[in-house]
Amino acid sequence: MAGCCPPPGTSRRLGVAGTVSSRGGVDLDGLVVLPGETFRMGTDGQDGFPEDAEGPVRGVTVGAFAIDAHCVSNARFAEFVDATGYRTEAENFGWTYVFAKFVPGELRKRSPRPQQTPWWCGVGGAYWRAPEGPGSDVEDRWDHPVVHVSWNDAVAYCQWASRRLPTEMEWEYAARGGLDQARYPWGDELTPGGEHQCNIWQGRFPVHNTEEDGYVGTAPVDAFQPNGFGLYNVSGNVWEWCADWFDEARANRAMRGGSYLCHDSYCNRYRVAARAANTPDSSSGNLGFRTVADV
Repeated sequence: MAGCCPPPGTSRRLGVAGTVSSRGGVDLDGLVVLPGETFRMGTDGQDGFPEDAEGPVRGVTVGAFAIDAHCVSNARFAEFVDATGYRTEAENFGWTYVFAKFVPGELRKRSPRPQQTPWWCGVGGAYWRAPEGPGSDVEDRWDHPVVHVSWNDAVAYCQWASRRLPTEMEWEYAARGGLDQARYPWGDELTPGGEHQCNIWQGRFPVHNTEEDGYVGTAPVDAFQPNGFGLYNVSGNVWEWCADWFDEARANRAMRGGSYLCHDSYCNRYRVAARAANTPDSSSGNLGFRTVADV
């Protein structure tokens, strides 16, 4: 699994965009309506990961649907929790993964780290409202994407909101923003004209982040320019859960988009064709979601 992805948490042992409106009895607040069409999905590029089954490039057809312009924010998730009393799996298990540099010194020292990915700490008491553990909060991050949500948590939110998670086909079609086989939602160049277009790692991972894009952790859900369909942050910021199983083994759910911890030196999975996966009960400080509705 990619280094910027959290280790699995199983068992916790340790087109043209339409305008936002209300159609067919479905609440489309915050959603962008897409007509659906046939597009070329996947990549045969040399910068891809064949083991992730990114290719081959193939024509696929998606029907019309509506998708969140932004990832679900802390504020939106709080509405769900306040209305239902829902407890996330991170709360029930008592811990979740936090990037080590974000964890205060004493807490970092006593938090276990996976051997293969020591930049992650299993932090007791961390969850969506205390994303770096006890004493942290989201009071200045209500407009940032909610994190520390598992696939199961995301599905619970969707059921409450009368939404669902996007399929991988829907997600990639929307993320491409009408571009054919471009590497990123805005084109093939990562920083056109020297301008950063997404929130990813700059510098040497995991030692030093130069923060050239303006962020060391999550960014607001509407940071940077949207793609051609009006979607924000489909590359970088946080990984996004999709509805699909990752492969025929049916042990992991697919994730898309990369996160603020991705870097070209080891994990350029912020490309629109890139895929990753984790167990449905996994959560971390760089994993969120956006929703879709049928129209």
